[in-house]
Amino acid sequence: MADLQDDLHPDGDLGELGMTGPCSAEAVVPGEPSAPVPDPCDSALHRAHALLAAHPVADGCNALPQALRTLSWYDLELGEGGVDTDVPRLREGRVGALFWSLHVPDGLDGDRAVGAALEQLDLAKAVAAGHEEGLRLARTAGETADARHCGRVAVLLGPAPAAAAGDSLGILRQLHALGLRVLTLAGVSWAGPDGLTRFGEEVVREMNRLGVIADLSGASVRTVRRVLTVSKAPVMCSRSAAHALRPHPANLPDDLLAELGAAGGLCLVPLSAEQTGPSVRDVADHLDHVRGVAGPQSVGLSGTYDSGAAHPQQLSDVSGYPRLIAELLERGWAESDVALLTWGNVQRVLRGADFAAKAAQQRRTPSTARITDLDG
Repeated sequence: MADLQDDLHPDGDLGELGMTGPCSAEAVVPGEPSAPVPDPCDSALHRAHALLAAHPVADGCNALPQALRTLSWYDLELGEGGVDTDVPRLREGRVGALFWSLHVPDGLDGDRAVGAALEQLDLAKAVAAGHEEGLRLARTAGETADARHCGRVAVLLGPAPAAAAGDSLGILRQLHALGLRVLTLAGVSWAGPDGLTRFGEEVVREMNRLGVIADLSGASVRTVRRVLTVSKAPVMCSRSAAHALRPHPANLPDDLLAELGAAGGLCLVPLSAEQTGPSVRDVADHLDHVRGVAGPQSVGLSGTYDSGAAHPQQLSDVSGYPRLIAELLERGWAESDVALLTWGNVQRVLRGADFAAKAAQQRRTPSTARITDLDG
């Protein structure tokens, strides 16, 4: 299996890569129409591959396990045309880590939601175990880096919806023991339009103690602000772009982006036509905006592949990331900022969650609070 460091210079010309605009034309020496000179966009794409070889993409939301449920047979090692994600395309796209979204159907709550989450965890683990030459389960920043160094793509479990915890801190602890790394705080009574309840605050404190990261995509403004106050660990928005550029409900207004950045959180911009727009340039516009408002340390990437979402042109599957990075380099992004975007910021959040958990475990024992005790 080819290592992530291989094939820095992709075969094929720019036309095959589907690039449009001025960069798609072959540059010619004045007075010598038949003598081509290096195309600056080709240089940007080569720079993108080289940069991603050292700082691969950590993709904040990928729904592959759920998509595989519709296939009677698949082989992710050889390549699988029925989904957006497989090992060859992950390597082509220079992806080093994936957060696998755990799907719970809308409307499920209580035991049914818990059961659906457990089935998703079981499926995700089986998929990773069945493709161990390309994928490796990880829980921590260290394990994520180790997987990359071994030429594997690290798989982290989550986000899962808050309903998966069944309003129980004991169930939350068991989900964490099974590998859950991220929980989305939306769609439950204790994290709703009015913000966190007393039980909701206890959930966040227990998540900090365990090392489960709070995902605030889709959460209410009051919930976002209260979590930023209560949480001792960095938080993330697993699939949120800039509301100022595209007023999608899951996108964040500038004031929340600024608060997220000030708190050391991370906004993972989705490669979704609905949330960011139909082109690579649209996605880059959102990345520019989030970086400008929240800071370069608070912006990342979220493919949302295999979630059923439509994707921008040239970003139809996980192999397209180098094209997006080339666009950012053409816009003048410093390589240090790109390295934060693709890999460094996710690693920082993972390390922050690990450090917060170790500190909290010295101060707190597992919480025995129940929702009926705190919220009545």
